[in-house]
Amino acid sequence: MERIALQPEYSISRVVKGGWHLAGGHGNISEEQALDDMYHFVKAGITTFDCADIYTGVEELIGKFRKTHADAFRAGDLPPIQVHTKYVPDYNALATLSKEETTRIIDRSLRRLGVERLDLVQFAWWDYQFPRYLETAVHLTELRKAGKIRFLGITNFDTTRIKEMLDAGVQIASNQVQYSVLDQRVERQMTDLAQEHSIPYLCYGTVAGGFLSDRYLNVPDPKPPFENRSLTKYRLIIEEFGSYELFQQLLHVLRKIADKYEVAIAEVACHYVLQKPMVAGVIVGARNRRHLESLQRLDTFTLDADDLGQIAEIVAQSQGPNGPFYELERDKTGKHGAIMKYNLNED
Repeated sequence: MERIALQPEYSISRVVKGGWHLAGGHGNISEEQALDDMYHFVKAGITTFDCADIYTGVEELIGKFRKTHADAFRAGDLPPIQVHTKYVPDYNALATLSKEETTRIIDRSLRRLGVERLDLVQFAWWDYQFPRYLETAVHLTELRKAGKIRFLGITNFDTTRIKEMLDAGVQIASNQVQYSVLDQRVERQMTDLAQEHSIPYLCYGTVAGGFLSDRYLNVPDPKPPFENRSLTKYRLIIEEFGSYELFQQLLHVLRKIADKYEVAIAEVACHYVLQKPMVAGVIVGARNRRHLESLQRLDTFTLDADDLGQIAEIVAQSQGPNGPFYELERDKTGKHGAIMKYNLNED
């Protein structure tokens, strides 16, 4: 599996194994199966994991995987893994968040994962009306300098706030963003900043929770309730994109390109993002190792100018999503914000 230097002397697999689907809201999870799947992903070269302190049980699960295979890691039978977690303070805590509270949550992630230093902590903030995000970013920087965090990243911040953090001396190693053929908001303003300050993207939503796959080609518009939270979220993105009909046109173009390379629609959707400027990796919430073979096919092809031109013709017809990155999702009264869970860090 292809790798990339996210930062000097720190490489990751360009396909990152997502963890959201292992948390609540995505159906029952077999711990034994999840641990076995992790083993096969790592053996195949997908060594980088994404999780969060608010993904119920996921940090603990990865920590158990580390402990279970500790001998194999020491012996070199398994390659080293990289675990990217997130610090997501509760909405209810934003007005009064202290360094002590931040430290407590970071220490909890260290215990859950069974490590002395977190590889990458990606900082998130629900609402800008509470200005402590800047102070909290500085607190996280202090924890990094104290040795509890190796790299500090961010997720779901807009360009204005990223500039504020950079101006305050916060070193940002990565930026996790929603980025797909359906959602290209980061290309407006943010990518210029990313290039100027060498802040690579780690991208989620690349296959839109599974909508960007052969499963939905020529399928009537599914009606809610959907089977999991991912589908609920990304059906709203399709609506912002334009219409379900335009979405079907996009799938047909992706299927035509996929035929050319003898791959699936999802692989084309992933490669489309991997070839974008400043993209270090795509986070794919593969539920089990049945997806492993398709992910490995990402190393077998590259989209050419004709492929990208065909996709661009459809994207040019889209209506959105519009506005600064994550602005739609940040509105608690809107349809995107209304599906969020804002206080998952409460004990």
